[in-house]
Amino acid sequence: MSDLGDFTDFDGDDAAADDETHDDEAADATDDGGRAVDATDNTDATDDDFEEMEVAPAGADTGLGVLSAAKGLRISEEADETVLRAYVTARNRSRLRIGTYLLAPYPGGAGSPPDQKRAERPAGGERLFCRIKALEYAQEFHADDATEIHARRAMRERGIDERDFKFIAELEPVAVLYSDGGELKRRMTDRVPKPETVVREATDKSEIKTGLKIPEDGVFLGHLAVGGEKVRTAAEPPTIDYRLKDDYDAGDPLVFRHTLVAGGTGSGKTHSSKNVLRQYLGRTYEMGDGRTPELAVVQFDPQDEYAQMHDDNPAMTDEFERRCEREGVAYGGHDDTIAFVPKVAGADYNASHHRAEQVEFTIPFSLVHDNPWLIAGSSLNDNQYGALVNTLLPRFEREYGEGGTYSDFRTFLGDPALKEELDEAGDVHEATFDAVKRRVQGFGAVFDQDARPITDQISQFVRDGGLTVIPTYHITDSRTASTIVLAVSSLLIDQKLSNDPTYDRIKETPLVLGMDEAHNFLTDADSVQARKVIGKFTEAAKQGRKERLGLYLITQDPQDIAGPVFKQINTTMVLNLGDEDAISAVNIPSNLESKVPYMEKGQRVVYSPDNSEPVELIGLSTCVTRHGRD
Repeated sequence: MSDLGDFTDFDGDDAAADDETHDDEAADATDDGGRAVDATDNTDATDDDFEEMEVAPAGADTGLGVLSAAKGLRISEEADETVLRAYVTARNRSRLRIGTYLLAPYPGGAGSPPDQKRAERPAGGERLFCRIKALEYAQEFHADDATEIHARRAMRERGIDERDFKFIAELEPVAVLYSDGGELKRRMTDRVPKPETVVREATDKSEIKTGLKIPEDGVFLGHLAVGGEKVRTAAEPPTIDYRLKDDYDAGDPLVFRHTLVAGGTGSGKTHSSKNVLRQYLGRTYEMGDGRTPELAVVQFDPQDEYAQMHDDNPAMTDEFERRCEREGVAYGGHDDTIAFVPKVAGADYNASHHRAEQVEFTIPFSLVHDNPWLIAGSSLNDNQYGALVNTLLPRFEREYGEGGTYSDFRTFLGDPALKEELDEAGDVHEATFDAVKRRVQGFGAVFDQDARPITDQISQFVRDGGLTVIPTYHITDSRTASTIVLAVSSLLIDQKLSNDPTYDRIKETPLVLGMDEAHNFLTDADSVQARKVIGKFTEAAKQGRKERLGLYLITQDPQDIAGPVFKQINTTMVLNLGDEDAISAVNIPSNLESKVPYMEKGQRVVYSPDNSEPVELIGLSTCVTRHGRD
C-alpha cells in the first residue's frame, strides 16, 4: 500500500496529453513578433507594462582611460617617488605598448570639459606628456582566480571578459607642454594632474616632437618607433622623422660632438652608417674665418664597403625616392667619392663592386718623427720608448734629413759603432739599443712603398664635400693595417689641432673622421703606443667642436673603446647587441637597454642628451646608396 496518497493515481499518458494541450495554447499565445500574450485576452497591453529605456550612455568615449588616484597621484623630483597611473578602458587595452606616448591635460588645457570655468583655465593649454613604462592587469573585484573553477571555465571559453579585470598603465612623466605666443614649448614636469583626467594617445607630430625635444631640422637618422613599430600620426607623412641638430643656434652642430654606432654582426651598422654619412655629404658648416665650406668625410673601411657610396642603389624604387624627397632625405650615390688605397708590399687591391676612382698612396717614414709611437708597436716599455724618441730618431734625422726612409733607419740602427758610442756616452744602454732595434723591425711593408706619399696628395685627399674611403680589407697583417690607419688619422688630427699647420687644407675644412671596427684601434691597454693613441684621440674629441672635427666611431665591442674617448661621445646609436658587457658599456637608460637584444635589423636606440630624450628609432629599410655585393 502506498503512502503517496493521490499521487498513486498518476497516469503518464494523461500527463503527456495535458502537456501537448498546454504547448498548443502556449504556441497560440504569441504575437507575430514572437512576444508572449495572454491566450484568453488579446487586448492591448495594460498600464502595468514597463516602458523600454535606452541603456547606452549618452555621448561618446574619448581617449584611452582616466588617471587613477586609487594608489595616490604624485609628481616628484625623485623618479622613484612619482606615482602616475591610468585606468584603461576595455576597448583600448589591446592597442597599448610599453613606451607609448600619452597626453593628460591640466584643468583648462586642451581636452578639458567644455563647461570648465574660464577663470580656472591656465594660459597656454598645458598638458602632461608622458610615456607608458608598465602595464598591469589587476582584479576588478575581491576574488581569487587561481582556482580550479576559474581555470576550467577559462579553458572552455574562447576569451576573457576584460570587464572582469582592471587594466592599469603606469606612466613616466616626460615634460609639460604649453603654448607661448603661438609656439608649442616644453618644460620640466612641475604640476600634478587631476584625478580622473582623460588621457589620450599622443598622435600630433608637433606635440610628440616637442615632448621629446626632437629638432625640426637637422641630419636625418630614422623614424620614431615604439616596440619595433613606427609611431603614426594623422599628418602626411604619418611617420615622425628624428633629426640631429646641425646648426649653431643652440650650440655647436652635434656632428662635431662625436657619434658612436654600436651593434653586433648583422645588425645593420654599415647600412645605417652609410645612410647617416650620406646625409652629411653636401652640408655646409661655418669656420672660424667666416667661410662655410662643405663637410669632408674620411672613412676607414676594413671591409671595403663604403666606396660603394659612389654608386646609386639599383634596388631603390621610384616610390622610395619620392618618400626621401618628401622628408628631405639625401639619397643616391655621391659622385665625389675616391678610394685612397694604401700600397702595401705583397697585397693587391682589386675592387669590382664599386665604380669609385682609386688612388694609391704610401705612408712616408717622415711621419714617424711627429708620431714615433707608430713604430713602437705594443711592446716597447717606457725606457725603450724614451731612447727611441729622445736619442735615436733625432740623431737619425740629423744624419739622413727629413727625407730619410724606413730602410735608411734600419741601416742606421745596424751600425755597431753607433751602439757602442751611445752606450759609452751613457745615452742608450746597449741592451736597450738592441731591444729597440728588434722591435722596430717588421714595418717594411708599410713605409715608403712604390706610390705617391699621402702627404703629397692632401689637396685630393681632403676635399670640400668629398668622401674619401681608405680600404684595408686587402691587408692581411693586422699590425700593418693598424699602422696605416693610425698614421693617416694622426696626420689629420695633428693638422686639425695645430696652431701652425703644414697643410692648411686640412685645418680649414670641416671634417668627419669615420672609423669602422674602432675597438681595434682605440682600446685601452697598458702600452706606450696605446696610451699615445688614446691621448691623441681624446684631445681630438675635446677640441673637435672648436676645430670642426667630428669622430664617427663604429664598433661591435663598445666595451673595448677606451674610457677617455668614450666620455667625449655625445650621440650614441645602439643597434642589436647580444653581449651583456657590450650593452652595459653603451650606458643608455635601463628602459631602452632591455630592448637592445631583441631589436630587428635596422632598429636602434638613440641616446643624445643634447639633442632629445632617449628614443627608439627605425632606420630606412633601403640603403640610400649602393650596399652589398651581388
